[in-house]
Amino acid sequence: MRNSNLYNILKKELRELFRDKKSLAMMLVIPIFIPLLIIGMSALFESQMNKDIEQYNKIGFNYELSESEKALAKEMDIDVTSDNTKNLKQKYENGEINLYITKKDNHYTLNSDGSDESTYAISLMETYFNTYKEMLQKQALEQNNINTDQILNIITVDQKITEEDNFFASYIKNYAFLFILMAITVSATYPATDTTAGERERGTLETLLTFPIKSKDIIIGKFLGVTVSSIITGLLSLALAIISLLLTKDMFTLYKGIDVMYSFSSIIYSIIVIITYSFFISGLCIAIASTSKTFKEAQSALTPLTFISLFPGMIAFMIGITTTPLISIIPFLNFTTIFTDITAGNINILHIVLMMVSTIFYISIVFFYIIKQYKSEKILFAK
Repeated sequence: MRNSNLYNILKKELRELFRDKKSLAMMLVIPIFIPLLIIGMSALFESQMNKDIEQYNKIGFNYELSESEKALAKEMDIDVTSDNTKNLKQKYENGEINLYITKKDNHYTLNSDGSDESTYAISLMETYFNTYKEMLQKQALEQNNINTDQILNIITVDQKITEEDNFFASYIKNYAFLFILMAITVSATYPATDTTAGERERGTLETLLTFPIKSKDIIIGKFLGVTVSSIITGLLSLALAIISLLLTKDMFTLYKGIDVMYSFSSIIYSIIVIITYSFFISGLCIAIASTSKTFKEAQSALTPLTFISLFPGMIAFMIGITTTPLISIIPFLNFTTIFTDITAGNINILHIVLMMVSTIFYISIVFFYIIKQYKSEKILFAK
């Protein structure tokens, strides 16, 4: 009988969920933003990588370049403007040059305002001066009959970027996952609000409680209904992310020669993280919305969750926080750090188990709280 009651509550919640246009919009439309994010960030990185040198190569010098400097500037496609400091500053402010160099004795200063073009110009001129410094060092050594290779090339440095992944792919995949978590959160807030505060405001919750159904069955049924909505959103978002990565690999040259796709194992573990997070956030949304007297009040109370679901993971990714057993049990932060490890191929079963066990523990506390709320008529029917 009890299982039948739970099944009927769940069936009722799912029926209402799929009939409600707003719930369907939250569940199915929000994931569409994931491809827009991935393609947009890829386009941004592409434009930054392939920026035309003519957009930032106009450099002013407050001194006359030597013949060797002129040759080097020509080789590096630097458009040289020589003038006094006052005129160079005016030309820079007018946008005629991207950067200007002032020299005093053997000290050179790169003058700019930190804008996008000047940042590229600074990088260009740092390369220029490093090359020029090596030229001067080589000339000085040769004048003293010293083997330049033994001094200047005492060590060699090379780069090797694996074909499996690169910074751009990791950056985009991790940020896409953050937005998947945000999409799941948004998807959970509306049905959680409607099935608790919404039903209370409409008076249908009082009717439901007159039936011979335990409060526990009502709560679990509502919780599972919201969780189903969250899981659908999460899995759809992940699927769209995978499709988007397949498209971006052919659309943008910055991914040429590298694999931007999730591996099969990373997809499986990502699904586990998504499902676990869906259970967690659904329970949290139900708990918060249950304490609200009106639909509007519940929406206001749940709004901060959208930001909470995004920012801890964003900060962790930006400053490079790695997963530890302690991090694995910290809500919100654990889902992001574990996913980052998964995409990097560092799958730690202990961390995943700790994430799941801690989530079950948190949900149990939430259920205890919600059931207590529903058993209290004073709290349930307070106006």
